[in-house]
Amino acid sequence: MVTERLVSADSHVKMSHEEVKAHLPTRLHAAYDEAAGAYEQRMSRGTGRANRAGAGNANPTGGQGIAARNSVFGRPGYADPVERLADMDTDGVDVEVLYSEVSAFRYVSDVRDGIAEAVRAFNDALHEFSLADPSRLVVSYQVPIHDVDLAVAEVERVAALGARSLQLPVFPSEFGQPDYYHERYDPLFSAVQAAELPVCCHIGLKTSLDELAARDPTPNKGVMVPMTPLMTAEAFGMFIMGGVFERFPGLRVVFVEPGLGWVAWWLEMVDDMVQRQGYVYPAITDLPSTYFHRNVSLTFVDEAMGLQRVRDLLGPANIMWSSDYPHPVTSWPRSRALVEEQFRGIPDEERRLIVSGNAERVWGLAPAA
Repeated sequence: MVTERLVSADSHVKMSHEEVKAHLPTRLHAAYDEAAGAYEQRMSRGTGRANRAGAGNANPTGGQGIAARNSVFGRPGYADPVERLADMDTDGVDVEVLYSEVSAFRYVSDVRDGIAEAVRAFNDALHEFSLADPSRLVVSYQVPIHDVDLAVAEVERVAALGARSLQLPVFPSEFGQPDYYHERYDPLFSAVQAAELPVCCHIGLKTSLDELAARDPTPNKGVMVPMTPLMTAEAFGMFIMGGVFERFPGLRVVFVEPGLGWVAWWLEMVDDMVQRQGYVYPAITDLPSTYFHRNVSLTFVDEAMGLQRVRDLLGPANIMWSSDYPHPVTSWPRSRALVEEQFRGIPDEERRLIVSGNAERVWGLAPAA
């Protein structure tokens, strides 16, 4: 009998534009289609960005070369919540935290005369997916940042719906907005902290990698894709050294799928910059690693080196396992077997934290039945 609870801190759901429009007034359908179409054209205009399958929140039509070779992408559970629950049962996974494959951040602000309605419609479509079993399907509601007042209102609205997870874009500069240390976000982070909800930042599209993608000689951008998680160091720095956690000590940020091993090096480096090299960060009063251990969580998929060798440096309370269903690296349908392999030799209490306990705390999950 299987007794260990597995919670995937990073899985994905295929959300179609038609599902979103089902929650949008008919008068705005044409404007929505125009904004979504323009976004998809931008994504596929020779930059390579549309081919970043598995990098998180990719273009819904992108990554077809990889998708064609990965049967999990074709499973009904990618888009059907009832089928998803069946696939979770097959995999022995009790709860999944879900991120939409469509990045609404990147186009809803272009919906003419209907931005607020488009934001709500997208999140209502996600909410509808979760209704098949809200205790097991934890959707991450997307909060656009172009209008902070709208963002605050949406946080409060989805919190009233029972939200347990929020998603913000990783890099505000890609939207022409200041980085997260800027005071313009204080009302948003105040609302998030008051709602006691985690902010989730899923690695993914980083426009500064477009030039590399254009030079990448491999069919599926194999030179560029491993660079994507490393770019998360920029976001770490903006939140930590920029003073966000100093001002909002109760804010919890989950960086989704950045990997583990290199983060341990980054923490050692930024602390050394203060302690030995004399760097000054006026916005914080403690070592950068202090804020990381207090405010930040990381998810990983299948990373034996990071899990076995740097777990103690990152802290077992800061790491969460995931299956990354249905991306090419997914552990489905062998998650339990792979967990057994990955966690060999790891103390039971640390294992429990990483495969379920940390996720229970971060997302406020009910105890396993």
